[in-house]
Amino acid sequence: MASTPDRPPSSTEPTDADPGAPVSTRLASSTRSTLLGAMFLMATSAIGPGFITQTTTFTVQLGAAFAFAIVISILVDIALQLNVWRVIGVSGRRAQELGNLVAPGLGWVMAGFLVIGGLVFNIGNVAGSGLGLDAMLGLDPKLGGALSALIAIGIFLSRKAGVAVDRIVVVLGLAMIALTTYIAITSGPPVGEALRNVVLPEQVEILAITTLVGGTIGGYIVYAGAHRLLDSGVTGPEHVRDITRGSITGILITAVMRVVLFLAILGVVTGGAALDPDNQAASAFEQAAGEVGLRVFGIVLWAAAITSVIGASYTSVSFITSRTRTSDRTRTLLVVGFIAVTTLAYLLIGTAPTTLLVFAGAFNGLLLPIGIAVLLYVATRRTDLLRGYRYPRWLLVVGWVAWLLTLYLAVNSVRPVIELFS
Repeated sequence: MASTPDRPPSSTEPTDADPGAPVSTRLASSTRSTLLGAMFLMATSAIGPGFITQTTTFTVQLGAAFAFAIVISILVDIALQLNVWRVIGVSGRRAQELGNLVAPGLGWVMAGFLVIGGLVFNIGNVAGSGLGLDAMLGLDPKLGGALSALIAIGIFLSRKAGVAVDRIVVVLGLAMIALTTYIAITSGPPVGEALRNVVLPEQVEILAITTLVGGTIGGYIVYAGAHRLLDSGVTGPEHVRDITRGSITGILITAVMRVVLFLAILGVVTGGAALDPDNQAASAFEQAAGEVGLRVFGIVLWAAAITSVIGASYTSVSFITSRTRTSDRTRTLLVVGFIAVTTLAYLLIGTAPTTLLVFAGAFNGLLLPIGIAVLLYVATRRTDLLRGYRYPRWLLVVGWVAWLLTLYLAVNSVRPVIELFS
């Protein structure tokens, strides 16, 4: 991935689009494209195989009442992402770099947690891509997983890897939303009942809310878009408006996918269809649109999985490399190696063992409050790292309140590990 200088262009530097317009008010076309890519990288990193499974499971369990959990989780996600993108974007430094400036070695602890969790979960992402090609084309899942990994590696080895990643995550993200919307329309969900439950929920499930928050911004996901943002050169106080727009839009893209998937499954469930317990999501798509629905599910699952492979690999490597001291070639080789190792593990063991996934979930659960606390501390106490930017107090309050929920997530992520040894 091509790197860019730490400092943004001068606010008086003219652009090709309008020789008299300042860069701070008129972003270059390539920069706007990369900013859009950062939004979709964050969104598609969140929309993985686990995202589809979680949404389906809770829709089957809670029905229309799940709408309330979705809305609350979206608000929490926005509160956290607003702070993460703003601190990283304004400072021009990656999360682990800020961690090391707050306390020596803290950034490397954050990197260790993230890379371990990313490696294990990426095995699941590769597995999901294989299952997607199986549903789409009838390919053997292991062959499909290996083929998908080769496609991801080819993207990073391409001459303009950064541009390729940005365009692919945007195209696949839009394709997932469009195809799932088609299934939602076909299944005929009770939209009115779902809207009523947003305001007056028949049931409030705290576990569903915390699971959605953890699945949407847990682990590497919360940093994916913000780290990609740095590569776009959109950094510094003068770009706060673009940074804010990017963070909110990224979450809203994820939210749209969550909502249309929820409605697609809800329509099938309220229609009285019996879903296959071994693969409820695939069964719901098939019930809604027959054989076409099953193929659509394959496309959606494959797109969700391969974009998560891209997001996990890129973000994990960004935690162990430097924007200024690591060459593009070294960074690319590390990303390729990351994908190759997780693919080999999948081919050897089939998928990530449950025990490893539990451990990875615990790492991600611990990383979230640590990482968020570091960034909020920078915004609160280390304003010297924010290039003279005066951080809004209301945003700090919202961020710290949302951070309390991440502590709850951390406790719940550790419990399964304790149970493994009890």
